[in-house]
Amino acid sequence: MLLLRLLVWLGVALAGAWAIAVLAVFHGETVNAVWFIVAAAAVYALAYRFYGAFLAARLFALDRHRPTPAERLNDGRDFVPTNRWVVFGHHFAAIAGPGPLIGPTLAAQFGYLPGTLWILVGVVLGGAVQDFCILCGSLRRDGRSLGQMAKDEIGPLGGFAALLGVFLIMIILIAVLALVVVNALRQSPWGTFTVAATIPIAMVMGWYMRLVRTHAVARATALGLVLLALALVGGRWVDQHPVLAPLLTLSGPGLAWAIIVYGFAASTVPVWLLLAPRDYLSTFVKLGTVAALAIGIMVMRPEIHLPAVTRFVDGTGPIFAGKVFPFCFITIACGAISGFHSLIASGTTPKLLREETDAPMIGYGGMLLESFVAIMAMIAAAALQPGVYFAINSPAGVVGTDPAVATATISSWGFPIWPGEMDALAREIGERTLFARTGGAPSLAVGMASIFARTLGGTALALWYHFAIMFEALFILTTLDAGTRVGRFMLQDLLGQLWAPLGRTSWYPSVLLTSALVVGGWGWFLYQGVVDPLGGINILWPLFGISNQLLAAIALAVGTTIIVRSGRARYAWTTLVPLAWLLAVTMTAGWQKIFSSNPAIGFLAQAEKLAAGVAAGSVAAAKLGEVRIQIFNLRLDAVVCGVFMGLVALIVCEASRAWLRAGRRPAAATVPAAAEG
Repeated sequence: MLLLRLLVWLGVALAGAWAIAVLAVFHGETVNAVWFIVAAAAVYALAYRFYGAFLAARLFALDRHRPTPAERLNDGRDFVPTNRWVVFGHHFAAIAGPGPLIGPTLAAQFGYLPGTLWILVGVVLGGAVQDFCILCGSLRRDGRSLGQMAKDEIGPLGGFAALLGVFLIMIILIAVLALVVVNALRQSPWGTFTVAATIPIAMVMGWYMRLVRTHAVARATALGLVLLALALVGGRWVDQHPVLAPLLTLSGPGLAWAIIVYGFAASTVPVWLLLAPRDYLSTFVKLGTVAALAIGIMVMRPEIHLPAVTRFVDGTGPIFAGKVFPFCFITIACGAISGFHSLIASGTTPKLLREETDAPMIGYGGMLLESFVAIMAMIAAAALQPGVYFAINSPAGVVGTDPAVATATISSWGFPIWPGEMDALAREIGERTLFARTGGAPSLAVGMASIFARTLGGTALALWYHFAIMFEALFILTTLDAGTRVGRFMLQDLLGQLWAPLGRTSWYPSVLLTSALVVGGWGWFLYQGVVDPLGGINILWPLFGISNQLLAAIALAVGTTIIVRSGRARYAWTTLVPLAWLLAVTMTAGWQKIFSSNPAIGFLAQAEKLAAGVAAGSVAAAKLGEVRIQIFNLRLDAVVCGVFMGLVALIVCEASRAWLRAGRRPAAATVPAAAEG
């Protein structure tokens, strides 16, 4: 039996190695997408079976008989022992935001190979390790949050820096997620109607479960899914209506204000009315669509048209500037490692686990599943014709506003495309234009729609495209409204130290004030991205990636401290290695974004270029106010990036001091010995 198991795992390893070799070395003229699936499945299976088991046994010595916080502190509200599959679904729905969809799509400008390798290696050694370690650390500390653990393990100064850093980083994350929605729905009445309809649908579900049939989750979910299908089909009718279509054909600034108002409302209305039912909807749509996309890829076996490596690894990319190192590794944030996950792994999830031994499946396995979503996003993007991919994602400020000029520029890069091809594709999917639809969401939706339509006989491409847009928007809006509410809680905690009533989540004036401050914070950065002539993503997505990876660095520093102080310093390399890599990547990227002399990369350089244009009188009078706002915002971006880097450097220094103190004279455990084990 042992020999048989060894042979099976040897076969898995050989299949994975061969698939990676095909992608990296023996790819020839074209590559079949199935090799991506084989490589990912083999890597994930080996990582979970061996490395995940090693972490569980050696790093934390998990014991199914040790009572969890859910068992010991069961209050029927926050601490509730829950079936591990239910917890897995909750955890995946919470961590699976738009990052694993959008990041790989944008990073495909470097070719499919750099991003694919980082997704596979990064998740095994970094992302899944971070999620698992923070989850186990919180399990052994009564479900404490990341900030609380930082204060307990690192010290008051490091803990305060961590709390401040987490709050500020969350502002940037929400702003960029909102920008992706704006760029996906701009000038699209069909998409705008369908996504807008999900808001009253969620509220109808909440009303039904609260007032009509209490806790009737299954019925409410069925009702919501039927209404979603009707909204999707009804979008076509709206798109062709002579009155409704112009009303819902919104510009970027108009959509930005609509999302800002929605974010404020979502943060202030009762959770049962909007957030909870939206989670139900998004969970079903997420899992169902991911499964259907995987089946479609296996059935159709689409060819990959994007090269393994493109000319843009040198830093001249049209979607965002910067060389493959470090910008590939901060662009693909959530698919490989995401600091946002540490907030979930130390939030609700550790309060629900019934047994400690459920942690590897949920913490390590949940991140592997999200990485698989990133692999499928890379396939969907890379299966497009390269000319189509760059025409959709390249901002008008780079390739020009005229379709003939844009296609000529893209063709000169070696990716042939012509205006008629883009016009025909836009008509097929029910859009007015696909040029300069930056943000990754539209091109991903085109790729997904092509796979779905071909799987079902090549029909209803427009319907599948708008379904994909709705799928992506549900991902994003779920994270946006939940993130805004979490940010409000954090701000109330901070302001409550100044005046106690501001810290009461039940006091409505405090709710309104803190919600307005949080929404105003991310709304500022959202509007900056909307008015940016390069599409916003060029500036803000790298800042998003840097912020998210710096948050992961904070989490890994806390995780390392937990390991060292618990007497297992010999295994600290498991978190120190990814921490060192993240610091190298993010600090390099941050330095370049602030101080690079290339205006396409550096915030300050671009601000100086715009300021020089204003001084020379080359900016049109109508655009003068807008350009001055851009200059201010670019300089603000530089300051924000520098503050993030400084906070993380402070946290790592404080953590290093804690490691040295523990090495010289082991500190007393911060939790009872019975809980620590």
